[in-house]
Amino acid sequence: MVTGRVVRFDGARGYGFIAPEHGGDDVFLHVNDMLIPESYVRSGVAVEFEIEEGERGPKASSVRLAKKADGTPVTPPAAAAAAARQHAGEEGLCDVLHADEYVGEVTEVLLSAAPTLTGSQILQIREGLLRFATQRGWIEG
Repeated sequence: MVTGRVVRFDGARGYGFIAPEHGGDDVFLHVNDMLIPESYVRSGVAVEFEIEEGERGPKASSVRLAKKADGTPVTPPAAAAAAARQHAGEEGLCDVLHADEYVGEVTEVLLSAAPTLTGSQILQIREGLLRFATQRGWIEG
């Protein structure tokens, strides 16, 4: 198995390219050679794959999300999608916040939406929301 990151993927056409971690030429990626949902494949997502020789050069097969030692994806699907949207410059999307900024924003929202919450309640809610946002790649660091 080879690891790499998706450089680009055109869902309408069903193909894209992967940059292998070891370097070298980008590898062609076709939707029919993926073992993961197409919606997971975006620029920046870490994948594992086999390399075969295709008609026009190297071709990826058996493509799946690259996983850490604990079995979680190196790049969560939501984080990859957010990175792809940000890279593509789509309008109307918010920036990915740093954890400190996110916690500050959440605190302000909680205080204005529910002023009777205690400090302990706010801390519990913030902790849960921070875990939720981190798992989905909505915040960095």
